[in-house]
Amino acid sequence: MADPRINELASRLVRYSLNLQKGEKVLIENTGLQPELVRALVREAFAVGALPLVTLKDQEVNRALYQGTSEEHMALMAKYEYDRMKDMDAYIAVRAYDNINEYADVSEDKMGIYSRVLYQPVHTNERVPNKRWVVLRYPNKSMAQLSSMSLEGFEDFYFSVCNLDYAKMSNAMTPLKELMERTDRVRIVGPKTDLRFSIKGINAIKCDGKRNIPDGEVYTAPVRDSVEGTIFYNAATNYNGISFTDVQFTFKEGKIVEATSSNTKALNDILDTDEGARYIGEFAIGFNPHILHPMLDILFDEKIAGSFHFTPGNAYTVADNGNRSSVHWDLVQIQRPEYGGGEIWFDDVLIRKDGRFVLPELEGLNPENLV
Repeated sequence: MADPRINELASRLVRYSLNLQKGEKVLIENTGLQPELVRALVREAFAVGALPLVTLKDQEVNRALYQGTSEEHMALMAKYEYDRMKDMDAYIAVRAYDNINEYADVSEDKMGIYSRVLYQPVHTNERVPNKRWVVLRYPNKSMAQLSSMSLEGFEDFYFSVCNLDYAKMSNAMTPLKELMERTDRVRIVGPKTDLRFSIKGINAIKCDGKRNIPDGEVYTAPVRDSVEGTIFYNAATNYNGISFTDVQFTFKEGKIVEATSSNTKALNDILDTDEGARYIGEFAIGFNPHILHPMLDILFDEKIAGSFHFTPGNAYTVADNGNRSSVHWDLVQIQRPEYGGGEIWFDDVLIRKDGRFVLPELEGLNPENLV
C-alpha cells in the first residue's frame, strides 16, 4: 500500500505550490528514479486537468555524459532541453541522489561546460524567471545516512517538513519581507564574521512552499558592490560533488578578495568560473522549525532554523542586484547558540539574536509559532 503521505505531498505540490490548471503542461523531471512520487504526481496532474510529461534521469548516466561532454555536445543537449522547457507552463524536479559525491571526479572544466552551456540558459534564464516551478528531494538511504538517522526516522522527518502548513508560514513571513524592503544597511556579526552591506531598493521574496520543498526563508540580494568584511560559514557544503568545510570569505567593494576552506584550491576554482562568481547574488534568512542541522543538501540546509545564507554568484531577477554568473552557491551560517551564536542588525536595530527573532512583529517566525 502506498504511503498516504506521498499522496498528500503530491497534492500539495500540484494544487498549492504550482496551482496547476486545466490544460497546462507540466514537466516532471526525476533524477534517481522515485516512481512512487512520480506516479502520484502524474495522477494528481491529471486530476486537475493538466498535461503531465515525465523525464527520468540517473546520476551515474549523468556522470558519464558530463565526463565525455564538449561545448558542441552540451549545446545539442541544451537545445532540446531549452525548447521543451520553453513549451512548459510548470516544472517539478524530484531529485534523490544515492551519492552526493558522484560528480567529484568530473573535471571543473567539464562541470563548467554543463553549468554555462545547459544549466544557465535552460534553468537560470528560462525556467526560474518564466515558469511556475518547484524542486524537492525524496527520502532515501543516502539522505538518512547524511542526517545520522534511520531511513524510517528520516522519512518521518522528511514528511513533517515537506507537508508543513506553508500557508500559515507565509502569513508570518510578511512582516519580515516588508522590513527587508524598508532596510538599507545590514550588519551580521558572529564567530569569525563581521559583515556589512546594503539591501536598499531590492525586492524581498517569501519562500513559502511555492518554489522549493522544504521551504522557509525570505531572500533578497545585497547591492552588488556594497559588501565589506568577513564571513565564516559553519555549515559544511557540497558543490558539484566536492565537499567543503570551514569556508571563509573576505570582501572588498562587493568582491570576494580572499577565500579559504578545507579545499582552498577547489573553492577558488569555482569562484573563478566567471566574473560574477566572486560577487554575492542572494542574502536569505532561514527559519524552518523542523530543520535544525546541516546534512549536505542545500534544499534542507538553507532553511535551517536560525540560519542565513549568503550566496556567491547569480542573482534572481525577482530580487536583482544585476550580478550574473553560472554559479549560484548557497552557503550557510547557523547562528543558534550551539553553533556559536550571532546577530543580524537592520539599520542599527537588532532583529535576530542567536537564531531567534527579537522584534515583536517578527516573533511569529520563531520555531514554536510555526509548528
